Amino acid sequence: MKPLAHLIAASLVFSAPSFADDHSSSSLADHAAIEKSQTLQLEDIFQLEFASSPAVHPSGDYTVFVRNYMDIMDDRRYGNLWQVDNNGKLRPLTGGTYQDFSPVWSPDGKTLAFVSNRSGSNQIHLYWTDSKEHAPVTRLTGSPSGLSWSPNGRWLAFSMFVPESSPAPVSLPGKPRGANWAEPAKYIDKDQYRADGAGFLPDGYRQIFVVPATGGTPRQITFGDYNHGGQLSWSGDSKQILFSANLREDAFEQPTNSELYAVTVATGEIEQLTDRKGPDGSPLVSPDGKRIAWLGYDDEGMSYQLTDLYVMDADGSDRELLTAELDYSISGVEWADDSRSLFVSYDKHGKGHIAEIDLRGKLTVLTDEMGGLSYSRPYSGGAFDVASDDSIVFTLADAYRPADLMRLKGKNTKQLTSLNEDALGHKNLARIEEIWYESSHDGKKIQGWIAYPPNFDASKKYPLILEIHGGPHTAYAGSFAAEIQLMAARGNVVLYTNPRGSTSYGEAFAQEIHHNYPSEDYTDLMDGVDAVIAKGFIDEDKLYVTGGSGGGVLTAWTVGHTDRFAAAVVAKPVINWYSFVLTADAYSYFSKYWFPGLPWDHLEHYMKYSPISYVGNVKTPTMLLTGEADYRTPMSESEQYYQALKLVGVDTAMVRVPDAPHGIYNRPSNLMAKVAYILHWFEKY
Repeated sequence: MKPLAHLIAASLVFSAPSFADDHSSSSLADHAAIEKSQTLQLEDIFQLEFASSPAVHPSGDYTVFVRNYMDIMDDRRYGNLWQVDNNGKLRPLTGGTYQDFSPVWSPDGKTLAFVSNRSGSNQIHLYWTDSKEHAPVTRLTGSPSGLSWSPNGRWLAFSMFVPESSPAPVSLPGKPRGANWAEPAKYIDKDQYRADGAGFLPDGYRQIFVVPATGGTPRQITFGDYNHGGQLSWSGDSKQILFSANLREDAFEQPTNSELYAVTVATGEIEQLTDRKGPDGSPLVSPDGKRIAWLGYDDEGMSYQLTDLYVMDADGSDRELLTAELDYSISGVEWADDSRSLFVSYDKHGKGHIAEIDLRGKLTVLTDEMGGLSYSRPYSGGAFDVASDDSIVFTLADAYRPADLMRLKGKNTKQLTSLNEDALGHKNLARIEEIWYESSHDGKKIQGWIAYPPNFDASKKYPLILEIHGGPHTAYAGSFAAEIQLMAARGNVVLYTNPRGSTSYGEAFAQEIHHNYPSEDYTDLMDGVDAVIAKGFIDEDKLYVTGGSGGGVLTAWTVGHTDRFAAAVVAKPVINWYSFVLTADAYSYFSKYWFPGLPWDHLEHYMKYSPISYVGNVKTPTMLLTGEADYRTPMSESEQYYQALKLVGVDTAMVRVPDAPHGIYNRPSNLMAKVAYILHWFEKY
């Protein structure tokens, strides 16, 4: 450090120019800081909030929902219950760094049941409208799900995992008292032994329970070596509970072949209601107790099949298909209060639709604005709930905000919440433009979106990032996406599209990649890049490509088939379909529905569509990025590609995210790291 006298002398000698320079430097620094604060930064992830799980009070006067937020100290996403009235007035029902979820109103609207970890573990809690108090009413040993009130308001049904004792078949003799031996070996012999996000599965099954609505001792009403659960719905007389399960002895060989069942609460007797090949699920009894709605389809062995809406009489007779004319999958269902129609949700062309459908199948679209729940990448999908007056509250899809709540009453809509105005209202976000272009393969129309960087100037040249969605049977939408916005904030134009194989464009469009993936969907993606380049503002020496899961497959496929990109980031990919089918968590499903048969019987087919087969063509610098706890597309897939790229001399790197499952963005800092590493790799080239 310089002596104080020296500093004073220097300031006197150079006083005039130094003050001018300091002021200029300070102004530039201040301007840069202000400009940075006005664009989205990595650390802004912790400021985001979004609404989910709307539960409209039966009166229709207000809605309780989960207000999700990111906690910077715990690096976790939490959610508390909030109430919003029809004028947009907000008030909290719960608070603190806890996770409250699954709010469900009692039939009389006097009590709200929900699940929360605020008592140390996930328990059922009740909130009473008269006292404005809430408290846990169970002491469960597992986490409850599928809360459902009986119509008489006396009982709550739920499902919960029940562990079973399964001692190891071998015990080692001769261990002295106090000896420090290695952990005992783990003996595994069950079909489904691990799952992404859950890890290695304990022995046991999910069973159905009931508990008095006033709290007390839960009673298990299903038993046996099968999982019982899913969405639960009570019969009109409060004597039975409807559920979906695969109770076949060969359930492992038929992973999608579930049926609807009704269990009698008093006796535990189970009655089968459906009997076809294909999934039957999400049962919902009508308010008058006379009809049952449910979702399913006739299984034809395709990798993608439309989910339809059916109704039948309460005894399982008179079954009818209501959505035979609709070419989009139903995702949500609610009965109208008069039991004469239903409200359904589905995605069409990347937009979340809510419609009313009568019992003859006549469908009336009410809105196409539902969505917004996937704040990391712009996936479609949302949630809605219906009040007794048929008003609807739904999560709003917006290109510039994560999910808020919207109320629809008749033809009038009103936005109820604006949860991110404080965090994003002053930000200069990327402008999002929807585009349609033709595929050079067969002229099909392909939908996409362009994100323009803040202060975009069409007279300049910009880098282009192609961001590819996963699935592959999913769809992007015109919704807020933190990853897209962060990429654009660094001066990139970002393109994201729905190539063939995507959902929400009809069954035939999705089935184009059945036993044929990747293939022409790659052509669709390259045509999208060409369509943006044709606009005249892209630097063709700075093209980049990335994607996760199915998008990781397509990114690896892309660099094996073209060297037009300056760099690529392959996130949580499948590189070798042969090894994937034998290591992924849902291996019985993938081998049966995504391929013509088992890998050793169809080696040529598996390898023809594996990116590893084309690694010898790769010249593009390619980074791998995967969670170390990913059991959907296991880390071994990324390791194969990393080592193969090293062997052929391609510049590569591997980013391993500790403890992260397939959903890397579940922890906010992991979302930040994912985007930061992608941008680092692209900016390096």
